[in-house]
Amino acid sequence: MLKPPQGVAEAARLLAGGEVVALPTETVYGLGGAALNPHACARIFEAKERPLYDPLIVHIPDLTWLGKLARISPLVSRLAEAFWPGPLTMVLPRTELVPDLVTSGQDTVAVRMSAHPIFQQIAMAFGQPIAAPSANRFGRISPTHPDHVRAELDGRIPLIVDGGACQHGIESTIVLVSGDDCLQILRHGPITEEQLQAFAPVREASDAAVAAPGNLKSHYAPRTPLDLVEVLPVADPATGLLAWTSSGEGFGHIEYLSKTQDLREAAANLYGAMRRLDESGVTRIVAESVPETGLGVAIMERLRKAAARD
Repeated sequence: MLKPPQGVAEAARLLAGGEVVALPTETVYGLGGAALNPHACARIFEAKERPLYDPLIVHIPDLTWLGKLARISPLVSRLAEAFWPGPLTMVLPRTELVPDLVTSGQDTVAVRMSAHPIFQQIAMAFGQPIAAPSANRFGRISPTHPDHVRAELDGRIPLIVDGGACQHGIESTIVLVSGDDCLQILRHGPITEEQLQAFAPVREASDAAVAAPGNLKSHYAPRTPLDLVEVLPVADPATGLLAWTSSGEGFGHIEYLSKTQDLREAAANLYGAMRRLDESGVTRIVAESVPETGLGVAIMERLRKAAARD
């Protein structure tokens, strides 16, 4: 594990050599590899034990790369100007430059530009797009701190760049841009539906929408079974609680998303709290629902996936 500036130089060197490295972003830690190098991308799938049908997000170092990787419309340009660098991923028609492995054979590619200063420094030093899904074992809780990455991938990757805790704590919003007149939300995140509606009509993705990175039914899951509840069950010392409004009295372990019911704080705390509950020794986790407004939509989306049973 290295901090900048040593971590920046070493990460760029390893990426250029086809290796994979864990990098901080403003959302969660990513496992980065050279996006245009299929062998490097294969290392990402291998380290994460990620199925090949789950595509990767490609992070670009600057806007000149957008037109090289995807076909863009005026709406895409307006969204990029408004939200990049930042936690918005756009799914766009791909060009032939993008390896099939990155897109899982689809005709679209997911593109983002991270706002994290360390990620930006590494991307600029490397000078090429970086494929970077979350730096955890597939389907597990996404890492929001370098210690989480070490717990998940120690011995599997050559470097973790230490950028401290992530700002947002949940993954980027993913939208499918359809022409110049419509947006479909494939995954909710820090950029909310209300913000996107200022640019084009927004609708939820249909069943026919493309597969989005990290968008399987069961995802973000602790090893301990988790149940999402509207009404709390009787308190049990063997049960852990992910609390929104409850005091948690009588539960074996309690983690508060936000004691002031602040959704932004709750989003930043979500994965760390789930991880601590998972490691606390309880046999069951119950999570209280949060209001589905603003960032609450993204939080509930993650909790439903964490509670899903395959």
